[in-house]
Amino acid sequence: MPERVASEVLSAMVGGMFSASALYPLEVLKTRMQAEAKPSSNPQEETVTNENSSTASNNASNNGDNNNDETESNSTTNEKQTLKNQYTHAATEGMSSYASLMYQHEGGIAPFYAGVGTSAVQSATEKALYFFAYTFLKNGYVNLTGSSNIGTISNLILGCMAEWTHLPVTLPIDCVTTAIQTDDKNRGAFVLLGNILSEKGIGGFYKGIQAYTVLCLKPAIQYTVYEQVKKIVLATRRVNRAAAAGGGRSSAIVVEDESLGAAEAFLLGMVARVVATMLTYPYLRAKVMLQSTYGNAKVKPTIPQMISEQFSEGGVWGLYQGIGPELTRGVFSAALMMMVKERIGVMVRALIDGREEQQKQLINNRGR
Repeated sequence: MPERVASEVLSAMVGGMFSASALYPLEVLKTRMQAEAKPSSNPQEETVTNENSSTASNNASNNGDNNNDETESNSTTNEKQTLKNQYTHAATEGMSSYASLMYQHEGGIAPFYAGVGTSAVQSATEKALYFFAYTFLKNGYVNLTGSSNIGTISNLILGCMAEWTHLPVTLPIDCVTTAIQTDDKNRGAFVLLGNILSEKGIGGFYKGIQAYTVLCLKPAIQYTVYEQVKKIVLATRRVNRAAAAGGGRSSAIVVEDESLGAAEAFLLGMVARVVATMLTYPYLRAKVMLQSTYGNAKVKPTIPQMISEQFSEGGVWGLYQGIGPELTRGVFSAALMMMVKERIGVMVRALIDGREEQQKQLINNRGR
């Protein structure tokens, strides 16, 4: 039993770190696009207004150095506002437009990897703690009920409980990662961590936690779909192999490999992630906005208020702004993670089984 838990935790941790690092640019795009507020109707609109206001101010004032300084300041402000409007419009157009703006205005490839180390640590910690808790709870459920057949509802409940167990550790890391990704001043992780702590205290690391009343369902749905379909696939495989053996192809007892192939795990992981993401995405975007756009607001809206506001401003698309990179990153991340997890799990179990077999042989030899 402890070996089984260790196998799940180790394979999930390595798989999570690998997938998070490999697809990190999409994570940055997803977070940045989710954090963008509603743009003005025209990227140049607010700039023109500011320029007219600046011109009127200059005409009403005397010429001199102060006026020149004010003009330069207004010009810089206008440029920043124009760029901001371009970003917010690009977020509604799609990830290719947004990625192109980032590449042109922020120094090439570097911004797409800002905070990758923090994200890898978060993903590894999150997956390790989740699968440790999930495997522990699942084993406890089997021991209590005496049945190894865990239903869909029971799986969802166990998944939600497992998700809440890692939040005290991983949500602060997630908050810092989001701050790094959305920081336009390119400050480091320790500076942002200090700012959050000094401005909001410990509570600042748990912004958006109320969204997890629904978001806890995301991994629960994802892994429940994965586990339930995996059971069907493995059961079908056993039936087919048994039929083949009964047909005279082999009289030997077939030792079943209770794991999916790499391609099977990859495809099944993709399907499970799509289902989970589409059902919970509005709450995911609301959480990111609480951590970034509304991060320093004195009065923060509730999650339902934010979702209602997003729907009233942009309809269904407003609820799903940034879904493109989230689905692309999430689907491939889940697929890679589950594929790596399955393969590493097989290797770890093989090592454990090999060690146990050696111990049995040693005991038998001593008995002789």
